[in-house]
Amino acid sequence: MMVTSLVAAIAAVALVALSLAVSLRRMKVGTEIGVGDDPVLLHRIRAQGNFIEYVPLALIALALAEYRNASPTILWTIAGLLGAGRLLHAIGILGGSTPARATGMIATYAALLVGAWTLAS
Repeated sequence: MMVTSLVAAIAAVALVALSLAVSLRRMKVGTEIGVGDDPVLLHRIRAQGNFIEYVPLALIALALAEYRNASPTILWTIAGLLGAGRLLHAIGILGGSTPARATGMIATYAALLVGAWTLAS
């Protein structure tokens, strides 16, 4: 499972980066639990939370597709859509860019749908 392993490794590093951003902001504003009233903290929490909400199922779909010997084109399509989608979403939510955020979600949805289609066929 070479493709899935690589994507999972990249996702792990990305999650650490998103989580560190939340932790550092929590320390800066003195909010140990919850969101408080800091909009920057809220955006960082949502970027991290959204990542956690979508990436696990996409990785499972990718792993199952790879296990079932889906074509490399399909595997890299799922991986590319997921990677681009998560990057664009994070840039959009952290930087306040609705187009980047929306494009990121569309790419993430596409990764999930391509994975689902691959597993169902």
